[in-house]
Amino acid sequence: MDICNILVVEDDPDINKLLCRILEGAGYACRPAFSGSEAALWAGQYEYDLVLLDLMLPGLTGEEFISQMRKKKTMPIIVLSAKAGLEDRVNVLKLGADDFIPKPFDNAEVLARVEAQLRRYKQFSGASGGGRVLTHGDLTLDRDSVTVTAGGRDVTLTAREFEILALLMEHPKKVFTREQIYQHVWGEDYFGDDNTVNVHISNLRSKLGKASDREYIKTVWGIGFKMAEV
Repeated sequence: MDICNILVVEDDPDINKLLCRILEGAGYACRPAFSGSEAALWAGQYEYDLVLLDLMLPGLTGEEFISQMRKKKTMPIIVLSAKAGLEDRVNVLKLGADDFIPKPFDNAEVLARVEAQLRRYKQFSGASGGGRVLTHGDLTLDRDSVTVTAGGRDVTLTAREFEILALLMEHPKKVFTREQIYQHVWGEDYFGDDNTVNVHISNLRSKLGKASDREYIKTVWGIGFKMAEV
């Protein structure tokens, strides 16, 4: 079995060492980085299966690191930060982070969330579905090549956004609640006050909107989301 490589970005040496010890004890390989600039350097040279990221970093900030990574990479990014307000959480999710764990954190929760993210990412990377190509009007999603085009233009999505779009396109007439989307894509129980699904849908719409002026995802008020009529 391949060992998963995790980049741990935390400027506090004690916390960084603790996180690496937790992860290595579970069988993962860790690369510590103590600034955003160092993390960007490692991420540019090597492929990582997941990034654990603090926000308040010397050099490149955590937010800037996420923005840079999401231009070219899809691996899960879990933010661990003392900046745990709703606005901070929503902001990093909009930038492209996959999960947010407030500090101080519970060791077991960190490990569980890492495992959950890697499990979903492996399913995404494996491009399950036997190479099926989904189409909806001028929108095309190819599970085999893990690509999306809208109006003939390429659309770069994160793993989460790809999974959400695939779910909606597989059942274009069905309205999915936020709970159904969260449970299918994240594989975890949904909490009603969680803004995660809304943020990812918003990001998805924004990216599709830059490729085409058509509306692809429709909000069904009071219920959830579905594909817009072709």
